[in-house]
This record gives sequence, structure tokens and C-alpha cells, in this order.
Amino acid sequence: MKIKHIVLASAVLVSVSSFAQKDELKSLKKIYGKGEVKGNDLIEYKALVNKVEPLATEEGDKIYAGFYRAMIPALEVSALDLKSMTPQQMQMSLAKVISPKAITDLAVGLNATLDYEKKTGKKIYTDEINEVINEFKPNLIDYALALGKMNKNKEAADVLYAIYTLDKKDQDMLFYAASYAVNAVDYDAALKYYGELKAANYSGEGTVYYAVNNTSKVEENFGNNKKLRDLMITTSHSKPRDEKIPSKRGEIYKNIALILKEKGKTAEALTAITDARKENPNDDSLILAEAELYLANKDFDTYTKLVNQALEKNPNNADLVYNLAVISANNNKLDEAEKYYKRALEIDGNYFNALLNLSELKLRADEKLVTEMNKLGTSDKDNKRYEVIKAEREKNFKSILPYLEKAVELKPTDEPASKTLLSVYRALEMTDKASALKAKMGK
Repeated sequence: MKIKHIVLASAVLVSVSSFAQKDELKSLKKIYGKGEVKGNDLIEYKALVNKVEPLATEEGDKIYAGFYRAMIPALEVSALDLKSMTPQQMQMSLAKVISPKAITDLAVGLNATLDYEKKTGKKIYTDEINEVINEFKPNLIDYALALGKMNKNKEAADVLYAIYTLDKKDQDMLFYAASYAVNAVDYDAALKYYGELKAANYSGEGTVYYAVNNTSKVEENFGNNKKLRDLMITTSHSKPRDEKIPSKRGEIYKNIALILKEKGKTAEALTAITDARKENPNDDSLILAEAELYLANKDFDTYTKLVNQALEKNPNNADLVYNLAVISANNNKLDEAEKYYKRALEIDGNYFNALLNLSELKLRADEKLVTEMNKLGTSDKDNKRYEVIKAEREKNFKSILPYLEKAVELKPTDEPASKTLLSVYRALEMTDKASALKAKMGK
């Protein structure tokens, strides 16, 4: 009998709790339904949210409790008297109520409500939510861009992704979220976002429409809204201009591959870049991205083949030629390496690494000459050979001199370059120049 009484008491408690949460949800709905929620209403609203959330048990109650929670930042912004504030005051006030987490929570709460009302067929807040999204979206984008300017790239990516989840037709937000995630070195998030773009077959291709405001004389961006731009041309604008936006698919595939490579998943990266090249066969950057993957995998033959393919299209890419020189030097193909270093310097005479590496390459010959000199004896034949080798060394040093002097001129504080030049000056008995350089080096 005692047990039955306990069970009955528990049922009564559950019933009371259920009635309480229903009353609180009604109170929340009533306050939310006011045209303006601020002051004591806002304080009461937040207190009710905190009270009702842990009590909610039914799906609908949980959804709407989450909705009311998510809307707190929006209500707090609406309660601010922004018109009377200076820009600095406005920024400080908004910073107190808006954060990347608050925006993410807002997106989660609104989307959950939209999904629930679509499932039940009862549109209580659907239309209002869509209005909120349209009203706040430009401000949220501005907020994300401001975060980016402060180098808060992860936060910017989070906000842009939240904006995308609120309006999945605007896939540009997802693309920019991925870009900021890459800048934040948040590769897991970037890979997720790029994967979603790939699955959606996003290209970003399109046209942006511009026109000059006749009053301000400033060109304004109308986005992809050609109708609005054309309408404004008939009234307040002139000098219409269209700008074609190329496909971003190549960049997406390439970044997926590079992130996979960075995470040590070279095989997956190669598959991704192969897909990218099929999608964009004329994209030179994809050839280079694939080449970099083979280089990381120490497949130098395939790397060289791909780089030469890229050079056929862009023969004046000094970096590519320089890379071929490094590969050749590492494989002890010294004549080939020298040819590539000199070609890189023909394209860019100020290429510091090419200047330094070419000097180092030529100095390898000196090591052999010195080794031979040290083995010579004191016979007439050996003495003659000694003089020949000495002349060869001097000729070699003189050929190196212009490259090293240029390198030190470009980077006077680079210690390896200065030390090597000092050694060459001494070998050529250029005492004055050696003393001057030593003084500059502080030694």
C-alpha cells in the first residue's frame, strides 16, 4: 500500500511539473509576442527561459524552450537604442550581447524550430524566423568580416557557417567559412565545409552587377540582383558594369587535397587532386598542387614531369624552374641543376635562394679541386698540376662572385651568404673587400 502511495505522489509531482512548464511557456510566448521586449520584460523573459528549459520533457516543449533561448541575443540587440549611440558605443554594446557562440546557438535553435514546424505542419514561428534571418543576415555577415579583420579566423568561420545553416541557398557563406577555417588552421572544419560544397556541386560561378550612384559618384555592388541594378539605372544610377565570377570548383578540390596532404593522408589527397584535374583540366594551379603531392611522396620523376607540363603553359614561373634545379641538385645532376638555376635567375634576377644555391652548387667543384691539391707531391709534374688546379679554383671563385655579391646585397643580414662571400674574397686575396665585409658583419 505504501508503494502505491509513493507512485501516486510521483505522478502528481510530474503532473504539477508539466503544468508549470506549460504556464511558463505561455508566459514566454506572451512576452515574446510583444512588439518590443526590454527592461523588466527582458529580465523576466531570461529568467523564464532558465526555469523552463530543465523542466521541458515533450519534444515540442524542448524545441520551443530552445527557440526562446536562441532568440535572447536578437531580443537584446533589438532592446538597444543604437540610433542614439556613437559607432564606438554601438560596437561595445553589441559585443556584450553578440558572440560567435550566440550566433551558432541562434542558428541551431531557429533551424530546430523550422524543422519541427515543418514536421508537424503547424507554422507558429516559421514566417517570423524567416523574417529574422533576412533582417539580421547582413549584420551577421558584417560581424563575421569584422572578426576576420581582427584575425579571429576561427570565430569568423563559425559565424559564416551559422549564417549558411540559416540560409542554405547561400552557399557562398559556406565557401567563405571554409576559407576562414583554412586561415585558422582548423583543417577538420575546413575539410567538412569543402566536403559539403563538393557534395552540393557548388561552383560559385555567376555574375556580379555594378552601377555608379549618381549622387555619391561611387560604384555600388548589387550582387547577383540584375533586376534591381537595372531598375536603379532608370532612376538614380548609371554606368552599369557586369563582372563574371569564375568557377571555384578547382580551388575547392585543390584545398581538399592540400588539407589531406597536410594531415598526412597523401593517397587520399592524390585521389582528390586527380578528381580536381578531371573537373578543371586547364587549371595550372591543380597541376602544381598535384606535383607538390608527388614531391612530398618523393616521387621526383612524376614531380618533374608535372612541373614541365606546367612550364609549357607558364614558362616564366621562376619558382617552378627553381624547384627543378633543387630536385636535379639533390639527385647529383649538377649540370642540369646549374642550367635550371641560371634560367630561374634569367626570369628573376633577384631570386635570393637561386643566387645562393647556384653559388653552393659551384663550390662543390672546389671541394674536389682541394682534395686533389692535397694529394699532390713536390715533383715538377705535381707542381705544374698544382698551378693548373689553382687557376681553375680562381676561375671558379670569380664565376661565383657575382651571384654571392648580389645575394648579400639583397639580404645583407643573411649570415650564410655573408660568410660564403667572405671566404671567396679571402680565396681570391681580395683583402680590402674582405675587410669591409667583415666590418659589416661585426666580426
